[in-house]
Amino acid sequence: MKLHVSFPIAALVTVVCLACASDPAPSLESGVWRAWLDSPGGELPFGLELTPSEDGWSAHIINGPERIRVRRVDLDGDRLTLRIEHYDATIEATRTSPTTLDGRWWKTGKYGAISELPFHAIHGETHRFTPIEDAGKSGSVNGRWAVRFAGEDDLAVAELEQGDGHEVTGTFLTTTGDYRYLAGSFEGDHLRLSAFDGAHAFLFDARLQSDGRLAGDFWSRESWHDTWTAERDDSATIDPATEQVAWVGGVPLAEVVYPDLAGTPRSLDDPEFAGRARILEVFGSWCPNCNDATAYLVELDERFRERGLSIVGLAFEMTGDFARDAEQVRVYRDYHGIEYPLLIAGTADKTEASKAFPLIERIKSFPTTIFMDGDGNVHMVYSGFSGPATGEAYTRLQTLFESTIEEILGDE
Repeated sequence: MKLHVSFPIAALVTVVCLACASDPAPSLESGVWRAWLDSPGGELPFGLELTPSEDGWSAHIINGPERIRVRRVDLDGDRLTLRIEHYDATIEATRTSPTTLDGRWWKTGKYGAISELPFHAIHGETHRFTPIEDAGKSGSVNGRWAVRFAGEDDLAVAELEQGDGHEVTGTFLTTTGDYRYLAGSFEGDHLRLSAFDGAHAFLFDARLQSDGRLAGDFWSRESWHDTWTAERDDSATIDPATEQVAWVGGVPLAEVVYPDLAGTPRSLDDPEFAGRARILEVFGSWCPNCNDATAYLVELDERFRERGLSIVGLAFEMTGDFARDAEQVRVYRDYHGIEYPLLIAGTADKTEASKAFPLIERIKSFPTTIFMDGDGNVHMVYSGFSGPATGEAYTRLQTLFESTIEEILGDE
C-alpha cells in the first residue's frame, strides 16, 4: 500500500515541478522603453511604449509631447517586429534579456536603396539621453534662436522650451519645413536633441559657447551630417514660404498628365477637377512634413469639399517603380484616410521632380501646396510646411490656408 500511494504522489510532484520549470517567462515587458539608434553622431534616442492589446501588442513612438502609433506590431517568441508601413520602414529586434532589445531599423530610400542603423532598447528607463555625470550648473537655452547651418544658404530658426530642470523640447523651422518634435536635455553647456518618427532620425548636439552662442553638429540617419551655430534672437524669422517659388504656367493643365494609383492617365484638367477651386499638393509619402500637411489637408477636404473645393495629390516617390510606388501611396492613403485623388507624378529627386512638374519654376520643398480658383488663376504657391510642432507658426499657416481657400471658392 505504501508503494501504491507514494508513487502517484511522486509522479504528481514531478509533473508539478516540470510544469513550473516549463512555465514561460513573460514574452515582453510592458510599459516604457528607452530606445535608441546607433547613429554616426552617437546614440539617437526616442521613447517606445509597448503594451498588451486585444490583438497582441500595441506600440507608440514618443518624442516629447508626440505619440506615434505603430500600426503593425508582431511578436514571435523573443522576436519583435514594428512595421511603420506608411514610411516603408521596419524595426526588427530580439529580446536579449528580460529588459533589453537589440536589432536594427531599416527603411527603403531613393531608388530602392536601404538605410539601416542598429537599434537597442532598455525597459523602464525614462530619461531620453544618458545623463551627464558632473555636468555642472546649467543655464537655459529657452527661447528663439537664429540658426545657420553650414551646408544651407537660408537662415533657420530654433524654438526651444526648457522647464525648471534639464529637459528641453522644441523644433527648428527652415524654408523647406520644420524638424518636427525634438526632445532632449541641456546639462552644463551641452545641448542634445533628437527626433525619430519611424523613418526620420534627427540628432542635434551642441555646446553653449562663452559668448552665448550655440555651436554643434546635426546628423540625419546614417549618412547626413552638417554643422550649425545659433544666436539668441527673439525676432528671428525665415523667409516667407509664399515667396520661395513662383508659378510659371505656360503649359495647359489638360496637357499635364500623370497616372492614378490604378495606372489610368489623369490630367490636371480632368472633368473631376475642371472648373473647380482646387489645391494641388506636391508631396511624397516618405516626407515627414508632407505627412503633417496631408493630415491637415484631409481635415480641410472634409470641411470644404461640399462647397466645391477639390484637392489633388501629386506623389513623387522613392523607387521609380510604378507598381511599388503606387502601393506605397495606397498605404499612405489608408493611413491618413485620404479621399481625394492621388496621382504618381515622378520620383523624389528634386531636379527630376521639377522637370516632371513644369508649372512652377522649381520644386524647392516637399510639400509644395498650390491654390487655384475655378478659372485656373493661381492665388498662392506655398513652399514647405510648418507643422504642429511649430506652435504659433502652424496656427498662422492654418489661418492663411483657410483664408486662401475662402478666396478661391469665392461665391461657390
